[in-house]
Amino acid sequence: MYNGLLHAHSGLRWIVLILLLAAIFNAFSKKKSGVWSVKDKKISLFAMSFVHIQLILGFVLYFKSPKVSFAEGFMKDDVLRFFAVEHVLLMVVAIILITIGYSKSKKAATNAKKFGAIGTYYLIGLILILASIPWPFRNLGAGWF
Repeated sequence: MYNGLLHAHSGLRWIVLILLLAAIFNAFSKKKSGVWSVKDKKISLFAMSFVHIQLILGFVLYFKSPKVSFAEGFMKDDVLRFFAVEHVLLMVVAIILITIGYSKSKKAATNAKKFGAIGTYYLIGLILILASIPWPFRNLGAGWF
């Protein structure tokens, strides 16, 4: 079960990244002259929904993973510290920002403010997500999938 969840979490990352990029690109390209449509709402909603699904999978893995250990000295081990503290903390902050951006876009009075909220908050969330993914070149024991 653990390996299946790990592969699902790793594979879903690509869908999340693509959806976030699509939502950000859509928001910034339509900010000046675009009209908020059902398509725009769906893009941002799908991006936020998949981010939340990824969060649920991540929390299940967090409590089942052998990489997450709070044994004595775990803060001195780069890999254990990354997965126990850094990864989960930055991801939760990013998801909170994405959720705030979606919420602000629903409450915004003008279309420009809707697109601005999605673009800004989703972009900051994406930057935090990219910074906290255990990329293979970071030598944290994770692969591309």
